[in-house]
Amino acid sequence: MSAMTTLVEKTFRNLLTLLSSAFIASCATTGPAPIRTEAYVDLERFSGEWFIIASIPTFLEKTAYNAVETYDLPVDGVVKTTFRFNEGSLDGPVKEHNPKGYVREGTGNAVWGMQFVWPVKAEYRVMHVGKDYEVSIVGRTKRDFLWIMARQPIIDESVYARLLNIAEQEGYDLSRIRKVPHRVPE
Repeated sequence: MSAMTTLVEKTFRNLLTLLSSAFIASCATTGPAPIRTEAYVDLERFSGEWFIIASIPTFLEKTAYNAVETYDLPVDGVVKTTFRFNEGSLDGPVKEHNPKGYVREGTGNAVWGMQFVWPVKAEYRVMHVGKDYEVSIVGRTKRDFLWIMARQPIIDESVYARLLNIAEQEGYDLSRIRKVPHRVPE
């Protein structure tokens, strides 16, 4: 065997070892830690109308005003959802989307798959619900989207600050949060 063949074989073995190590390391790498969720969400109390007070918005919500999400009690395991908002201004055209929610078994009703387009079910985690179901926070493990919601279109600033604190403790970048403008009832 020539010196050149030995060098090529040794280089190939080293390269193969390096690539194998990189592959194993990438398989062992975990994604972000799951965000905490409520131990139990009473779907009857959670159902109904929620005003989106603030969010890390999806592409659909970047210019949403008067944003409201409504959940109906599950029928045959499906939560009928209506997401309604004005596009671009308080008086902009009304847009409506109707995704379906699928509550995942064994999660205390706190983790859903939200389906806007079949067959994709996006993760939807109920991180926090107020004692009287007057406020809630929904997020995702990727921390790419977040929704702070309330039963009223406006909440007290101290309550809002407390909800932001919960989001920050779960690893959300608060600089990405957009407060959603709502028409104030007179």
